[in-house]
Amino acid sequence: MEALKFREMPYERPDGEALKTSMRTLAEKLRAAGSYEAAKAVFLEKETLSKHIQTLATLAQVRHTIDTRDKFYDEENGFWNQLSPELEEYSQEWTKAMLASPYRADFEKEYGTLMFLNAEIALKTFSPEIIPELQKENDFTTEYDKLIASAQIPFEGGVYTLSQLSPFKTGADDAQRLAAWKAEGGWYKEHQSELDRIYDELVRLRDTMGKKLGYKGYTELGYYRMGRNCYGKADVEKFRAAVRKYLVPVAESIYQEQAKRLGKTYPLSFADAALSFRSGNPRPCGDAERILAHGQKFYDELSPETSAFFRMMRERELLDILSTEGKTAGGYCCMIPDYDVPFIFANFNGTQHDVEVVTHEAGHAFEAYLNAWRVPMDDPSMEACEVHSMSMEFMAWPWAEGFFGKDTRKYLYSHLAKALTFIPYGTMVDHFQHVVYEKPDMTPTERHGVWKELLGVYMPWMKLDGDIPVYSEGEGWQRQLHIYQSPFYYIDYCLAQTVALEIWALLQKDRKEAWERYMAYTRQGGSEVFTTLLKNAGLESPFDENCLRTVCETAKNWLDNYDLTGIE
Repeated sequence: MEALKFREMPYERPDGEALKTSMRTLAEKLRAAGSYEAAKAVFLEKETLSKHIQTLATLAQVRHTIDTRDKFYDEENGFWNQLSPELEEYSQEWTKAMLASPYRADFEKEYGTLMFLNAEIALKTFSPEIIPELQKENDFTTEYDKLIASAQIPFEGGVYTLSQLSPFKTGADDAQRLAAWKAEGGWYKEHQSELDRIYDELVRLRDTMGKKLGYKGYTELGYYRMGRNCYGKADVEKFRAAVRKYLVPVAESIYQEQAKRLGKTYPLSFADAALSFRSGNPRPCGDAERILAHGQKFYDELSPETSAFFRMMRERELLDILSTEGKTAGGYCCMIPDYDVPFIFANFNGTQHDVEVVTHEAGHAFEAYLNAWRVPMDDPSMEACEVHSMSMEFMAWPWAEGFFGKDTRKYLYSHLAKALTFIPYGTMVDHFQHVVYEKPDMTPTERHGVWKELLGVYMPWMKLDGDIPVYSEGEGWQRQLHIYQSPFYYIDYCLAQTVALEIWALLQKDRKEAWERYMAYTRQGGSEVFTTLLKNAGLESPFDENCLRTVCETAKNWLDNYDLTGIE
């Protein structure tokens, strides 16, 4: 494919019935193949078709999230919401044909065994009888997206989206910061009945799907849908226990020090916990264009591979980073496989988050760029992907001054502190979802009660005084879009952050070795399961309790001894 810019990439709605016919025909041709060469030719034909389907679906979805008010792409997104579950039936027929192929050993020899392991898992996630639930699930997650994107919050004479309000929520002025938190909380409170209804519907739909497929409920199906192929619920429970044992005490000490710096009582309110320094949180020292330009300098100097990658991303306009009306919240990276390029979506808002987009989301994109050549087109599992991005954030430390100027020391301290304190929060998100899907008939009020109880376990530094609407009442989970859109996708961040902290610790000793291990990990793409990718790169598994204990000790020692002289 030619090197088109994102806006030049053509989109036309495909004929859904023709796609189904093509997929059915390919499965029949595979079953009829009389030799490995014939079977391989069909396999490669299916790869090409799958890449094209994913490209069209991705273009529609991305352009819809850039502006949810665009009628054309709103309708196209709705089209894919309906068609994608229907195509699953035909994908499953292909998967069954691959698993039953007499040439499986030949495929494994040339392409590895992982695609067959993942195929066996994929078979456990679908049956034609759950198509109606899958379609409704898509509709409800889109409704949540649109609701969040529609937020128009009056504040100090202006009107802001949720993303645009963020800088006020971390500002140094106590009264303004608290008012911003109250304004945001007020918007969620005003729309709570809608948020409760959407989630209630999603939980019941997913529970129904699980039961229709023969599971006790949704949890087991949820793990399969996440493609978990080397760990299970018991491993996650063990990790959560290690977080409570080693990390929660470290995070408590970080917030106790923060309370002293701010002159606040401990535990902190949600608004005060958001302020790391009395003089204000670190802010980038330039606008979006300057951040991108310094991002290019960082990648130019980091390695020849990263230099070529980021230059290509900018030249082909594969970053949409400004926060605009009608744009959905959050940030993500995705692949546009027909063109062998990734795309980065973000909402710059003048906070340190903007710099982390250039490092975090670009870390995802770099892995996708490095491994675009792979056949089959198989992404790493979610937790494996987050290692690329979270570790890249730490790789950027020597270039931090160009991003943050006078706030560099504040940034380095708060970045490491936030990496540590995030893990208890992320683990709590996971724990909450396990409870929700174990008890799908809970009322919204009961779910809020579970979240409030877990806050006391995982985030005891938070003061639940009812001063800020929603947050102090155990309802703040409703701003976490993953809970709505991608159930059980959150512990992945915590596992990956643990590995990223391992790489951070190595960076303190030997940058060259740390980069070599990062590249040894990243170059593997999705060719192995998560724990094997780590082993091949000489990295410890986060499921090994020693891993979390060691990074906690190393990071706490660094924070305790970091010179904050002269910084208020």
